Amino acid sequence: MRLTQCALIVIGLLLAGGAVHAQTYDPSYPVCMQIYGPVGYFDCRYGSLAQCKYLAVGRSASCVVNPYFAQAKPPRRSKHR
Repeated sequence: MRLTQCALIVIGLLLAGGAVHAQTYDPSYPVCMQIYGPVGYFDCRYGSLAQCKYLAVGRSASCVVNPYFAQAKPPRRSKHR
């Protein structure tokens, strides 16, 4: 009886665990589309919010600014006194 209970608990934990996907952002593009659904994900291939919104029409998605966008470094200030 005890072995059966342990086996059922282990099977339940394995089924409940499922696959986990890491959230990934492509640092090359400034805008991401967040797709909603059973397997939600971020699609970061958009150069502007307008482009993303145009392609998100009719989908269960929204457009967000990419927090990991690798912006060009600002120019260095010269030190004048």
